[in-house]
Amino acid sequence: MTNPKTQSPAQSPAQSPDEIEAHWYRTVYQGDSMPQLTFRAVLMGSLLGGFMSLSNLYVGLKTGWGLGVAITACILSFAIYKTLRTLFPRWFTTDMSILENNCMQSTASSAGYSTGGTMVSAISAYLIVTGHHIPGPVLAWWTFFLASLGVFLAIPMKRQMINVEQLKFPSGIAAAETLRSLHSAGREAVIKARSLGLAGAFGGALTWVKEMGSPFRIPSMLEFPGALGGIPLAKWTISFDVSTIMIAAGAIMGWRIAWSILLGAVINYAVLAPWMMSLGAIDPAKIGYRAIVSWSTWTGASIMVTSGLMAFFLQWRVVARAFGALVAVFRKRDKGAEKPWERIEVPVSWFLAGTVISGLGCLWVLHSAFGTTYLMGVIAVLLTFFLALVACRATGESDITPVGAMGKITQLVFGVIAPSNIVTNLMTASVTAGAAGSSADLLVDLKSGYLLGANPRKQFLAQFLGIFAGVLVVVPAFYILVPTAADLGTDRWPAPSAQVWAAVARLLSTGVDALHPTARLGLLVGGALGLVLTLLDAFLPSKRKFVPSAMGLGLAMVIPFFNSLSMFIGAVIALVLEKKAPRHAELYLIAVASGLIAGESLLGIVVALLQASGLG
Repeated sequence: MTNPKTQSPAQSPAQSPDEIEAHWYRTVYQGDSMPQLTFRAVLMGSLLGGFMSLSNLYVGLKTGWGLGVAITACILSFAIYKTLRTLFPRWFTTDMSILENNCMQSTASSAGYSTGGTMVSAISAYLIVTGHHIPGPVLAWWTFFLASLGVFLAIPMKRQMINVEQLKFPSGIAAAETLRSLHSAGREAVIKARSLGLAGAFGGALTWVKEMGSPFRIPSMLEFPGALGGIPLAKWTISFDVSTIMIAAGAIMGWRIAWSILLGAVINYAVLAPWMMSLGAIDPAKIGYRAIVSWSTWTGASIMVTSGLMAFFLQWRVVARAFGALVAVFRKRDKGAEKPWERIEVPVSWFLAGTVISGLGCLWVLHSAFGTTYLMGVIAVLLTFFLALVACRATGESDITPVGAMGKITQLVFGVIAPSNIVTNLMTASVTAGAAGSSADLLVDLKSGYLLGANPRKQFLAQFLGIFAGVLVVVPAFYILVPTAADLGTDRWPAPSAQVWAAVARLLSTGVDALHPTARLGLLVGGALGLVLTLLDAFLPSKRKFVPSAMGLGLAMVIPFFNSLSMFIGAVIALVLEKKAPRHAELYLIAVASGLIAGESLLGIVVALLQASGLG
C-alpha cells in the first residue's frame, strides 16, 4: 500500500512560503524515517549512471537527441536489485526503500545526463571545426566543472520553483509515480522490470549478430530497390536500418515530432537533394550522406535555430517570472530560529561556494585550453546563471528544456563580441547549454524527491556524487567511439547536434558569402519556415496536430533518411498501442523502448571496444 505521506501536498495560493514548506514537512516528508543516501543506492546509481551515460552518448551521436534517464534508471535499479536478492540472498538481505531508489535514480541521472550532453554538441562540434580532439585530461576537467556548475545552479531554484511555486516538472511527477507503482504493485513492477530486461537482451543480441555474429551475421542495412536521378536509393540514404534503437527512440519521442521528421526526410532526400545535384550544389560523384548533409545542414540548422529562439522569446512571461523570482530565490524569508524544514534544505552557502569553484574551473579551462580571455569567460558564466534560471522555469512549466536555444543565444552573443573566434564561440556556448540543461534535468529529479518526501540535502549529495561516475565513463568512451573528426558526419555517427553547432559557429565567424547560392537560399527559407511554424504552433493550438514540428523538420535535414524512417515506425507502433491497448502501452511502452535503447547502445559500445582493440 502506498504511504499516505508520499502523496503530493495540496496548498492554498494564500499560504505564505513558510506555511507551504511547513505543510509539506508535516504531511509528506519522510526522509528521517527510512534509508535514503546509502552506500548501495549511490553505488548502484553510479554504475547505472555510467551505463546510461554511454547509452545517451551513443544515441546522441546518432540523433542529437537527449533521452531522460530517470524512469529507465528507476525500473533498471528495481529489476537488478530484485535479481540480486534472488541470486544472492545472503548478501542482499533487504529491499531498497522508495527513497533509496529515488536517491539512486538521482545519482544515475546526474551521471547519465549532465556529463554527456556537451559531448554530442559542443565537444563534437569542436572536433569538426578544428579537426583534432581536446586532450583527455582537459576534457575530463571541462566535463566535471560543467556538470558541477549545473548541479550547484539548481540549488536556489529548487526551493523557489518546487517548494513555493509548485511548478509541475511533469517528467519528475512521472518518475515519482513510476517509483510508487514499483513499490506498491508487485506484479506490475515485475512485468515492467522483466519487459525492460528482455528488450535489452534482444537489442544487445541484435547488435551482436549484426556486428560480430558470424556465422549468423545479418545485414545491418536493407536496401530498397529503385533509383533517383539514376543513382540507387541507398546512396541517398533511403534504406532500412536493421536496428531497434531508432524505433525505440521514435516510440518515446511522440507522434508529432516523428511524422514531422519523416516529412522532412522525404523532402530533403527525395526532392531537394536530387534537385541540388542537378543544379551543381551537390557533386554527383560523391552522393552519400556526408555530401548531402554538407548542403542540407544549413537549411536544417536555420529551421532549428530560428524556431528555438522564437519559442524562447514567445515565452517572455516565463522569462519575466524567472527574473522576477530571482530576489525571492536568495532572500531570507523569516528572521529568527531556523525552521525544521530549513535544516534539510541545501544551504545557500553550498550554492555560493560550489558555483564559485566550478565557475572558476570553467574559466581556467576556457583560458588555458581554448585561449578564451578571462573577461569572455566571466561573461559566459554570468550569462549561464540567468539562462539556467529561464531553462529551469521552462522545464517546470512545460517539460521542455530549451537547451538548444540557450546555447544559440550564447553563440549569438559571442558572435558579436568575438566574431572571428570559432573556438571561443563554441566553448562559451558549451558552458551555457551544458550547465543550464544539467540544472533543469536535476530539478526534475528533485521534483520526484519532493513528491516522495525525500531529504533534499541528501538527494543533492547523490546528484553531485553521480558526476564522478559519469566523467570516468563518458570521457574515455567518447575517444573510443569517435577516434577522429572523420568519424563524425557519417552514416554511423551523423552527430546532427554537433553539425548544427559547428554550422552556426562558422556562419558567425565567416559570414554567408562562402556558401553555395542554393545553401544561402536554404538558410533564408529554413529560417523563415522555423519562425512561421513556431508562430502557428503558438497561436493556433487547436490546429497544432496538423502543423509540422519545426524541430522535427530541422532534425530530418541533418540525420540520414533511414534514421527518420525508423523513428516514424516506432511512433506508429506507440500510437497504435496507445489507442488500441492503453493498459498495455502503460505497462510495456517505456520499459520496452528503454530496454531496447540500453541493450543495443551498450552492446554497440562493447563492439566498438572490441574493434578498437583488434578483437572485433
